[in-house]
Amino acid sequence: MASAHTQTTITPHNQEPFVTRIYPNESELDVKIQNAALAQTEWKKRSLKQRIEIGHKFVTEFKAIGGDDLKSLHMELTMQMGRPVSQIPGEIRGFLSRAEYMLSIAESCLSDVALKDTDSPGFRRYIKREPLGIVFVIAPWNYPYLVTINSVLPAIVSGNAVLLKPSPQTPLVAERFADALHKAGVPKDIVQVLHLSPSLTSHVIQHSLVDFISFTGSVVGGQAVERAAVEASGFKGVALELGGKDPAYVRPDADLKYTVAELVDGAMFNSGQSCCAIERIYVHESVYEEFKDQYVDLVKKYVLGDPTKPGTSLGPVVSVASAQRIRKQVADAVQAGAMSLIPENLFPIAQSGTAYVAPQVLVNVNHSMDVMMEETFGPVVGIQKVFSDEEAIHLMNDSPYGLTASVWTNAEDNPESQEAFLRIVDDLQTGTVFLNRCDFLDPALSWTGVKNSGRGVSLSKFGYDQLTRPKSVHMKVKTK
Repeated sequence: MASAHTQTTITPHNQEPFVTRIYPNESELDVKIQNAALAQTEWKKRSLKQRIEIGHKFVTEFKAIGGDDLKSLHMELTMQMGRPVSQIPGEIRGFLSRAEYMLSIAESCLSDVALKDTDSPGFRRYIKREPLGIVFVIAPWNYPYLVTINSVLPAIVSGNAVLLKPSPQTPLVAERFADALHKAGVPKDIVQVLHLSPSLTSHVIQHSLVDFISFTGSVVGGQAVERAAVEASGFKGVALELGGKDPAYVRPDADLKYTVAELVDGAMFNSGQSCCAIERIYVHESVYEEFKDQYVDLVKKYVLGDPTKPGTSLGPVVSVASAQRIRKQVADAVQAGAMSLIPENLFPIAQSGTAYVAPQVLVNVNHSMDVMMEETFGPVVGIQKVFSDEEAIHLMNDSPYGLTASVWTNAEDNPESQEAFLRIVDDLQTGTVFLNRCDFLDPALSWTGVKNSGRGVSLSKFGYDQLTRPKSVHMKVKTK
């Protein structure tokens, strides 16, 4: 909920106001940006070793949060975005694990690239990695710690200044993050949290001192960011991590018990509110019925309810409006011939006018239905029968999105299945292909997408490349 001058976070499960923040005006915003630019000219002069050491200190201090403070952090996130409090610790562990990995590779990624082996006598050549300047990070609400660390910490370690705009749904996450960085030794003007309206967000994007924008969110939001950047004077770098409609393909030799459990979790965790959640499953006809029955049985065991209670395994979606959109997508699919397999009376709390959405499994689905083509971002999955690898590949690629895809097959016992998987990898139009896992980010691997899932990259060595630019140095030392 927002006005012209403020934003208020509404707690999803009780629809009560939780925290309000006041927007700066344009003059105040310009001062913050100018301060960031001034601070960055000094920050980039610090040695890479010093910046890495500050990063490690940040991790150490964040790990030291314990007792009531840690419980408060967990509950604070639940109250902002609705995930069951019992599931918050996993995000914090992942947040710190990603930070540690990106720090561990920083020196190798950011050090000068020497060309001694090919230098001619009397010459010295090398390539430096230079910071971009000011990086504007627009972060999402669904995994605010996990996603924000992907760009903020590597940007700082690379020598950039960061302007961090959190989602209005999770403003306190950015404030906690920035506070921990400041305590670790990052100057206050190098990391600044900005709570902004859409017009103020465009103002920052188009500011002459802002060099790069890293956005994670919807396709519509990404289009708005790109449009604002294009309309700015000069040329700005833009990274867009957008939506997904991530598919899974279950081959005949898949370990069904394992696969069902993984794909239920991949579809339902965080109430399906993940860009890489499993939203459509293609199952070989030889195991379709058994897979479907096991899947439905497991989904029925979820406990939908108050996310502050320890026994809850499925919380509300982020808003009443989101819940209404998800219910309509399901209803439209059923009206078009899909069959819903989860009785709504199993989840009586999921009433119209609330943010609670009952988990749902749909069969008799096809690609004429939005539920198989457009991002749901809710606890809903469609299961479709296929008869071959070729049909599965065609359907997996028949999507405006391309973030991740997963294949489930017994590669351990059947070498031909591993070979089949590798052939499928080559044919899939996607940023990441998983074998026997899903909905997971490995920081050693690049996180990227194709089609409407965006462009750019975070994590891995390529995440540092995106946040720096090469500067070539060509020295002719001997002139006689």
